[in-house]
Amino acid sequence: MKYYLAVDIGASSGRHLLGWKEGGEVHTREIYRFPNGVKESGGHLTWDIDSLVSHVKHGIDEALKVSSDIVSLSVDTWGVDYVLMKGDEEVRPCYAYRDTRTESPIKEVHKLIPFEELYARTGIQFQTFNTIYQLYADKAAGRLEGVTDFLLMPEYLLYKLCGVKSHEYTNATTGGMVSAKTGQFDPEIIAKLGLPENLFCTLQKPGTKLGTYKGIQCVLCATHDTASAVEGIPMEGDEIYISSGTWSLLGVKIPSPITTPSSMAANFTNEGGVGYIRYLRNIMGMWLINRLRDELCPGKDFGEIVSEAEADSFDEIVDANDKSFLAPESMKDAFDSSLSRKPANISGYFRCAYRSLAMTYKKAADEIESVTGRKYNSIYIVGGGAKNKFLNTLTEQASGKKVIALPIEATALGNLKIQMEAV
Repeated sequence: MKYYLAVDIGASSGRHLLGWKEGGEVHTREIYRFPNGVKESGGHLTWDIDSLVSHVKHGIDEALKVSSDIVSLSVDTWGVDYVLMKGDEEVRPCYAYRDTRTESPIKEVHKLIPFEELYARTGIQFQTFNTIYQLYADKAAGRLEGVTDFLLMPEYLLYKLCGVKSHEYTNATTGGMVSAKTGQFDPEIIAKLGLPENLFCTLQKPGTKLGTYKGIQCVLCATHDTASAVEGIPMEGDEIYISSGTWSLLGVKIPSPITTPSSMAANFTNEGGVGYIRYLRNIMGMWLINRLRDELCPGKDFGEIVSEAEADSFDEIVDANDKSFLAPESMKDAFDSSLSRKPANISGYFRCAYRSLAMTYKKAADEIESVTGRKYNSIYIVGGGAKNKFLNTLTEQASGKKVIALPIEATALGNLKIQMEAV
């Protein structure tokens, strides 16, 4: 039996899953799970990259205890974040996307290149944490002096395994510097911002083989986790999908980018897929629920939280994508500031969050139909949120579309699928 290893890392946790083909189907087994999260350091939010590398290697060792016949492995993570390198040495700290260091650089970037031009060139929605703003913040702080490489997070982890530096297409597109026409870094954007040209190497496609680690072939999957998740969704047609995790990514597959003013106004993004464009919108997602739980009822079972929210009668909603919810000191206070009255019970906050997410999904689905000129009948939901029957019901009621919830490991399945095709 040939085995393949998917290392799937999100903003709050990571896991290693072994995959194999049997009876014409892909089967998976979780081998190792580990915690992840931003750390506060010197007034900034950062990633503990040493811990990530250690956990990735430990999980591989655990997988090798199960089977020595692992043909290949690959790593996927969230997008936009990266590690700066001076040769083989990391430039520390490694900032996390929720850090506020990009607030001033955003204005400077848009003076040099108006956002309308950026969107027309890249098709990437405005997000305060896009790689383009992070790199410009590094330039302003002098952090790019002597830097030889910037490696997006999964490519950095693969480099620490096999010693090969790589730049994968689907992940790079999330950062706002890849040309929608060429699928490579846009040299005009780089020149206008005065960023070092040597950092922007040729982008490689999913399926590219790198080096080896302990005799295992390292492969580039679609290293942006949502790109792998979309590859892992068994959709019957071109329907709407939601990859529901810390973020909810709602979108459709399209053959080529849409970079029109109406698309920009609706804040949709054109991210790279495996032979198509992932036309989608970022929605705050389970981040709202997780932060409320940490603050209001730490450790409480999510099933109990959902049941109580369903039974509550609080009927107000908020804009789930408002920037006040991105990284508040208190998520409860952020909700209180957005509501005309406070919920009487803790369960009211969760009910408000779930209903707000469902309405945000509806709005995004309506707008995606308007911009693409197509009607979609179904919404496929994968990821952790697919297990939430209450949110699925709310989404179906709000959107008027059939919700198909697939509580499968879509990201890992997509990761494994690309490995199997490559190796």
